[in-house]
Amino acid sequence: MIKRNSHKYSVSAMCEVLQISRSTFYYDTKVAAQNEQEKMEEEKVLKEKILEIFNNNRRVYGTRKIKKGLAKLGLTASRRRIGRLMDELGIQSTYAQPSYKPMTSPPNEESVQNVLNREFQVDKEMTILVSDLTYVRVGSEWNYVCFLLDLYNREVVGYSAGKRKDAALVQRAFKSIKQPLGKIKMFHTDRGSEFKNVEIDELLSKFQIKRSLSDKGNPYDNAVAEATFKILKTELINGRHFQTLEQLSLELFDYVNWYNNIRMHSSLGYLSPVEYRISSLKNVV
Repeated sequence: MIKRNSHKYSVSAMCEVLQISRSTFYYDTKVAAQNEQEKMEEEKVLKEKILEIFNNNRRVYGTRKIKKGLAKLGLTASRRRIGRLMDELGIQSTYAQPSYKPMTSPPNEESVQNVLNREFQVDKEMTILVSDLTYVRVGSEWNYVCFLLDLYNREVVGYSAGKRKDAALVQRAFKSIKQPLGKIKMFHTDRGSEFKNVEIDELLSKFQIKRSLSDKGNPYDNAVAEATFKILKTELINGRHFQTLEQLSLELFDYVNWYNNIRMHSSLGYLSPVEYRISSLKNVV
């Protein structure tokens, strides 16, 4: 009140009327100015770190993951405050853009049952893999990406990209796995015909890998793979135009490395898949 009316009345007179000492008024004003300066400095640091976390994570993180990233740096801020600062910085997460499916493939009518039965929590690495395919615009045509995911820690353990949505794409994904295939106990997918192939069957038989297929027309039976491809589309594919398959493959390599080693996953306690695997091994020891 005194500060607001200082242009009309003397500070001394107002302090006398309000029965406040002049020293108290000037002290409070000084403290308020100091607090405001400290807040400005704090927000400057927060903005710098928010921008750093955002840019270092492919510009896809929203307030929830940025809050966790700040916490790792010893900084605390509410999601509401982070959202306001992101608005001031002019940055926004890339989530949830619409996408469209360009084609469908005939279903695999094989009599294999849904052995996995939505048991998505696994206590040992590389025992159950799930897989799916998605489409990417390359030049003027559709190309495709296949992921093989370890249910234990959602890690992409194998992947491939190619011009055709076929069994060869899945085979190349298996060939990219760096761990022994003998560790795998089960392989689960939807009923896409690209997963039905003599060579794939022979590979599964050779390593005694049990087959599991989602029930026909039920995407929830392969929810982890479906969710992972939604992430891939949002964070890498949507809004992008890849000129060549080589460009897609290069960027996919970079993305998978980030996804496995750096990207926070809320289902893993905001650890990356590799961090989760390493921390679990330490706990066992």
